[in-house]
Amino acid sequence: MTTIRLYTKIEAPIKVVFDAARNIDIHMGSASKTKEVAIAGKTSGLIDLYDTVTWRGKHFGLYLKHQSKITSLRHSTYFIDEMISGHFKTFKHQHIFKELSKGTEMIDVLEYTTPYSIFGEIFDQIVLRKHLIKFLKTRNQFIKLKTEQSQSTSI
Repeated sequence: MTTIRLYTKIEAPIKVVFDAARNIDIHMGSASKTKEVAIAGKTSGLIDLYDTVTWRGKHFGLYLKHQSKITSLRHSTYFIDEMISGHFKTFKHQHIFKELSKGTEMIDVLEYTTPYSIFGEIFDQIVLRKHLIKFLKTRNQFIKLKTEQSQSTSI
């Protein structure tokens, strides 16, 4: 199993960051390079507990589908999405939010296993892990930009 942990500090209230992280439209905006779109289940707005979403995006030159479900959620502090179907053996993404004296810390804990035994492990070590880190960092910077901009315009 591979685990990726990312920490992003955002100068915006925890509720604003939490909602931005659950916003399907914001996610699609952050994933424009991979042409990722929600094609089934909840396809816009805020995802909530037990909602499912099917994503279609271009990764490694191929259009791939990934269906996930929100399996746990506590407003403004965390939510978890887990793969129902897709190209991973297992996939669990924990989104954790901590209130700071000035803003919010958004923590991603992504745990996944690849199929195809040793070949999947080699692919993960050479390409996949780096791809997912870049994808998440791009998403997180997009959320940071959107939420911090919204705070500066509401003052």
